[in-house]
Amino acid sequence: MTTVTWILESGVFPNSHDALRKAIVAAGHRIVESSDEWWLEELPKFDQETPVVFHGSLGNAAAIEMNAIWFPGSFCPVHEFSCTAWYPRASQWLLHRDWKCLPANELIAHAADVAAEIGCKDRMFVRPNSPLKPFSGRVLDVPSISLKTLDHGFYYEDETLPVVVAPVVDVGREWRFVVVEGHVVVGSGYDAETRLGAASGRDVEARELAVEVASSMTPPCPVYVLDICQVDDEHRLIELNPFGGADLYNCDSKAIVEAVSEYAMRNSR
Repeated sequence: MTTVTWILESGVFPNSHDALRKAIVAAGHRIVESSDEWWLEELPKFDQETPVVFHGSLGNAAAIEMNAIWFPGSFCPVHEFSCTAWYPRASQWLLHRDWKCLPANELIAHAADVAAEIGCKDRMFVRPNSPLKPFSGRVLDVPSISLKTLDHGFYYEDETLPVVVAPVVDVGREWRFVVVEGHVVVGSGYDAETRLGAASGRDVEARELAVEVASSMTPPCPVYVLDICQVDDEHRLIELNPFGGADLYNCDSKAIVEAVSEYAMRNSR
């Protein structure tokens, strides 16, 4: 039996990685602990015939994708997960029906005009275009928008960082689903405030939308996660995220390990 090497940065997701580790071991695969020293020196090399899957921080997932020394690796092609890359083809399901992408400094210089363009008055939602999320998405009062309120200087220095703006939407429950080759493998409810898994309640409609999106839209890569939310009586797509840097919340680890490992073994070099 071919085994998969799973590289885990468990300090990033201490809650979900305990179950993930148990599922990997139970399936007969290998676990390698990620080391901070790798990123200061040189990433280790494995047998070219051995499939390698990474799960940990977004920054390291992106570095692994860029170095392309492990396969399939982290499933983190940064450009393909940028909002502007997939928002247009997801428009029929998207939470943000009206949105605009522009450099942060342009938003700050013309905040009132930009707000009017997308139908906002006093407040708007702002998030980075990048899936690496140099700042977290947030609702801001239009007059207060500044580099400081966008966390400039903490994780990024570029004043021209592309940001996406959209009207504020009152979101209810939220769910995360893991997708492998167009199939929704498993899902979990989560609490956006605490970033912890949550009881999903009645998630039939959420899963149905996840299945529709996953089976209809060209994916950013073969393995990824998608988030669904409830808005009044509707369910909408919030975003797509790289699997290698996404919290798995209360998703069934056994199902994830089985599906992702099977993909890795079939598509190893």
